[in-house]
Amino acid sequence: MNGVQIRSAERALSVGTWLIVGGAMLFSVLTVTPLMRAHTPVDWRWTAPILPLVVDAAVVIVVRLDSVLARLGGHGGRWPVVLRWMTGGMTLALNVADSALKKDLVGVAVHAVAPLLLIVTAETGLAYRRAITNALTAIEDRERAERAAREKAAAERAEAAVRREREAREFEARMAREQREHEASLVREQAEREERARLEERERAEAAERAERDARERREREREQRERDRDRTEREAAERREREERQRAERERREQAEGAERAERERAALLAAGPASEKQAEPLARRTVAAAFAAGVPVRQAAELCGWSVGWVSARYQELRDAEAAPALAQR
Repeated sequence: MNGVQIRSAERALSVGTWLIVGGAMLFSVLTVTPLMRAHTPVDWRWTAPILPLVVDAAVVIVVRLDSVLARLGGHGGRWPVVLRWMTGGMTLALNVADSALKKDLVGVAVHAVAPLLLIVTAETGLAYRRAITNALTAIEDRERAERAAREKAAAERAEAAVRREREAREFEARMAREQREHEASLVREQAEREERARLEERERAEAAERAERDARERREREREQRERDRDRTEREAAERREREERQRAERERREQAEGAERAERERAALLAAGPASEKQAEPLARRTVAAAFAAGVPVRQAAELCGWSVGWVSARYQELRDAEAAPALAQR
């Protein structure tokens, strides 16, 4: 952890400590003032908030001066410790006194939370600040040592640079000779690599051409196979549709023949029944009239067959004639 992070932690500790101190002071004033008013003469009850404010002011002094001493790495001796514990004890006693006098143990426990938190926070904050100060001191010592080491290393690097420069000149002369020899070797190697590259490129081109030719032939075979499959599928579908059409036409002819036969049997049965002894139900009467109309039976005889009036039968005959004429009119 570096110095910036430690200082950030110190600021967080300071803010948190003062939030706790402020909350405890406010809670103490609100808790102790009613107690002081109850134990102060009537004419002097306006002085009730003074005592908790005085005690809290002592708390503020202790916390503030402890933080400064801890930051400087100093120690105030015994009296700051006595003041810390005395103010903490006074705050605790004043906060729980009212509940203790009433023998309210729950109230004592509840009102003891803020003073105890304040006491422990003051002691803990002091310990934290001393630890932070020690950590910052150690970081500063380490940084000073690192600066000294860097300065020493810089001096050594300067001396080494002079030595390296002399050696570099000698090295450059030797390398110039080796470079000329190396360049000649590189020219030869480059020519050999270019020749190998031309051969490899020609081989790759031939391989690519063969692969392209094989791919074209494969695509052509696949296309021909797809066309043959499509033709076969279309032929099979056409044959299947033709079979289905023939079967449907045959079924329709058979159903029409059966329907005509049933209708003929029904008409024959209706006409063979003879004159009705009583008036038929309308659906049956309509079927009887339709059978009589199809057989060319006169209106009066049809009326005797169904038991309805001649006028009603005549109206049904007209409806049947209109129904027969409608398709012809539609075609015209």
